[in-house]
Amino acid sequence: MIEREAIFPAGRQALYDINKYSAAIRSGDLLFVSGQVGSRDDGTTEPNFEKQVQLAFDNLRAVLAAAGCGFDDIIDVTTFHTDPENQLGTIQAVRLGIMGEKPYPNWTAVGVNWLAGFDFEIKVIARIP
Repeated sequence: MIEREAIFPAGRQALYDINKYSAAIRSGDLLFVSGQVGSRDDGTTEPNFEKQVQLAFDNLRAVLAAAGCGFDDIIDVTTFHTDPENQLGTIQAVRLGIMGEKPYPNWTAVGVNWLAGFDFEIKVIARIP
């Protein structure tokens, strides 16, 4: 049986404890990262959409780093958007500045009507080197 190990970025475990979930779970050589949003260190929403997207990627980077991974280790991405038609350009600009090298990971984008006060969320599966 493969063991599961909870992964938390430094300084943010209390936020996950409040909501009763792990930032990521390591299972074998795979890392399953929970949805990351553009929350500030205190858990509040960044109101500027572009900054919110950047902060979501920054929070994702911190979770990946806590497991010894980086963006190049991502194999599958799912993003959630409250207004995909109007947000996609901003999201793509931020994403390509971070994950712009081929081969690109798989990507699934889902339009939703609620993200607990956020407008963008990203979850990934990565292979741990």
